Amino acid sequence: MSAKDLTKEAPRSPRERLGGYVILARAIDKCAADLAGTIGDYHTNCPLDRYLFDWKGTDYAAFRALVQGGVSDGEIVQFIDETGTPKSADEIAAWSDQLEAANPYEAPDKRDWFVGVCEPLGLDPKTTTLFTYLDTDDEKSFS
Repeated sequence: MSAKDLTKEAPRSPRERLGGYVILARAIDKCAADLAGTIGDYHTNCPLDRYLFDWKGTDYAAFRALVQGGVSDGEIVQFIDETGTPKSADEIAAWSDQLEAANPYEAPDKRDWFVGVCEPLGLDPKTTTLFTYLDTDDEKSFS
């Protein structure tokens, strides 16, 4: 697997689903870029990635080792499916749908941060999802 240069292009959208999981494609891109020294301003094993790893019970070090080994996206999906807490396809879809619709403004402990990052992008934090913010920020950063 070749790493994206995240100083020149964005990782995949958190909306892109691999094996039904949101966030996973983006987490792979960020981890691979970190290993290649091209992560730029992004972070790996960050709170966004942790939504997936904690929900599924995935060991980040094992995930990182697979990415470092250059395995395919499909092999990483298989690893995620087979490790941690077993989840059905329906559970994965429901979790992914819920996370894709999440709005940090609704969480009192995240509200001030979310207002602060949405306003410079011209986004209304009351109606913007986390994923819309991330996609918009990525687009602005590389346009």
